[in-house]
Amino acid sequence: MTGSTRYEIEHVSRYRYTLPARQSVMSLCLRPRDGEGQQLLSFEIETDPPTSFNSEVDSFGNTKYVLNIHREHLELDIAARSVVDVAPIASISDSLGPDAWEEIHSRGNSIENWNFTHPSVFARPSASLNAFMKRTGVEPGSDPLKTLRRLSDTLHQSFQYAPGSTSAASPIEHVLESGRGVCQDYTHVMIAIARSWGVPSRYVSGYIYVARPEGEQALQSAHHTHAWVECLLPGAGWIGFDPTNGSLADDRHVRIALGRDYHDVSPTRGIRRGGGDSSLEVEVRMQVRPSRTFGILRA
Repeated sequence: MTGSTRYEIEHVSRYRYTLPARQSVMSLCLRPRDGEGQQLLSFEIETDPPTSFNSEVDSFGNTKYVLNIHREHLELDIAARSVVDVAPIASISDSLGPDAWEEIHSRGNSIENWNFTHPSVFARPSASLNAFMKRTGVEPGSDPLKTLRRLSDTLHQSFQYAPGSTSAASPIEHVLESGRGVCQDYTHVMIAIARSWGVPSRYVSGYIYVARPEGEQALQSAHHTHAWVECLLPGAGWIGFDPTNGSLADDRHVRIALGRDYHDVSPTRGIRRGGGDSSLEVEVRMQVRPSRTFGILRA
């Protein structure tokens, strides 16, 4: 793709058990998507202990892999490696047409957008959400695009990014009441609010490239998985908003999967027999070629 940025990514998940696990069955959502401004050039998964995989495509078009380990193990390492080209985002106008809200509302109950306009497990209405919207003055303005930009900025300014303050299972009430959270919390709140206005909104899991400060070597640095929002707007298509960083999603963002919320796209999920207590460590390494310098964003 002309003008694209190429990323080499390694995503390693390390499970450790206090007792031997006799069997592990897991679903892996780690394969970056191919299309919509992104081209997947290669992808592989390696595990220790070694095992074979079956692949499947879910209802949102995400490719997932199922692994099944039938032997005792105290550790399970999963390494996903990919090479992805990401094109620059197309220019976006400052506003939409005068009938944009009317068009959004006319599509609100369509079968095609049903999953992205109605509440889901982690993106749903609540008393805490209503109180937050009232307190911050969040409400739809005359233009949907300007409204969503303002919403993203408001969430960026209202919450404190605090790794470890929430878990994958935390409801939006936690960040709304404590003011502390991580990317998936910002994303769930924005989705819940945008859907309440009738805007089709979906959860995107992926990676974000985080370069070192300007002037330093920027081929590799610390990275994490990331999450942001895509909203469907008349005449513009799906537009990515990153409320964690108060910005639009751009060619620093690599998309893995799409869904209603985190529940649909968690990177690893499964069950096991035995194993006692468990711990998980995740490490993501990204390299970009040719070298580019970007502003530092939170992942």
